[in-house]
Amino acid sequence: MTGRAFTTVAMLTPAGRGAVAVVAVEGALAMDWVQRFFRPKALRCVADAPPGKIIYGRWGSEPAEDVLICRRSSDYLEVHCHGGSAAVRRIIEDLVTAGATEQVWSAHNVRHETSPIRAAARIALAQATTARTAEILLDQYHGALESALGEILTNIDGKAESLSTAKALTERLLSRASLGLHLTQPWRVVVAGPPNVGKSSLVNALVGYQRAIVFDQPGTTRDVVTALTAISGWPIQLCDTAGWRVSDDPLEAAGVARSQQQATSADCLLLVFDITRPWSDANQQLLDERNQALIVHNKCDLLSRDEAPTEGKVGCGRTNSVLVSAVSGQGLELLSQRIVEQLVPLFPQPGEAIPFSSDQIERLQAAAASLTAGHASAAKAELLALLASADTAE
Repeated sequence: MTGRAFTTVAMLTPAGRGAVAVVAVEGALAMDWVQRFFRPKALRCVADAPPGKIIYGRWGSEPAEDVLICRRSSDYLEVHCHGGSAAVRRIIEDLVTAGATEQVWSAHNVRHETSPIRAAARIALAQATTARTAEILLDQYHGALESALGEILTNIDGKAESLSTAKALTERLLSRASLGLHLTQPWRVVVAGPPNVGKSSLVNALVGYQRAIVFDQPGTTRDVVTALTAISGWPIQLCDTAGWRVSDDPLEAAGVARSQQQATSADCLLLVFDITRPWSDANQQLLDERNQALIVHNKCDLLSRDEAPTEGKVGCGRTNSVLVSAVSGQGLELLSQRIVEQLVPLFPQPGEAIPFSSDQIERLQAAAASLTAGHASAAKAELLALLASADTAE
């Protein structure tokens, strides 16, 4: 094989502008190729530096780039340069021209982790958007999921009665599948209901800034408007949708159709009504058709003191609801709490094992099915395959 097959270059820092970027060069010819472009200020060549030494110099012909080289070993070096994309691309393209193979950071990461699950957790950590989800993924990086899989395998290899324990442990992991997938992807919370009940105002209030257009005319929202936020540390995508009503306007009708489609695929559906309006048969029909929705009654700030209802006792069809005011903020804390309770009914304990990729979940489902059918060897094969493979997608 040629040196090209053994020498790679990968950008380790995130894409986009930054103060510093790091490019890793690894392989049999890494030292030779770096020295071809790098001119150190204080040494004759990089090979003279001991491992771990940081060397300052210039990269390439003029106008050259100021860079730092860190020699990790004879076949692994890091180039630390200005974080702008032009500087990074110049270094990578120089090395590729010399013969290196450019590699995505995730593939580079897999090669340097002690296990595939640790590698996958490290990749997922880069995609986590909140401290809470990062903490859970960090537990998996430090071995929580691997330990749980090892316990299942121990029970599979044990006595016949241990298979039921293995099955229960597998099903426990699967009960966390939805949570695990949403450690890197936000839950979708769709805000729907009749026109002009304050859905857009409610979205704005929940995210804390003006994301949706607010206008006191039915049919203003005709497309799905989304906003990313976090509630109690859980990543949430709020979807503001068109009001549900029959309309002769083709654009509004299309918006209503998109709204109803969004509601069908939501992780949590908020059905919003105007507390100042009389309860109608159409409202009741919405509730009957979507009995898993979280019911929200907006504009409670417009009620007089004598009219103000208490939660759960707000008239026909209005039980198990949350009273809010998008204007005053009343009830928003309780609404946020209810959203989280629906999405994450049981908070994970520190150090708890949680599968966090679709590949892991599919293999666990296959293992659970095999255990149910009494096929211990097939279940074991799935779990061993899970421990031996990793999803390297960015």
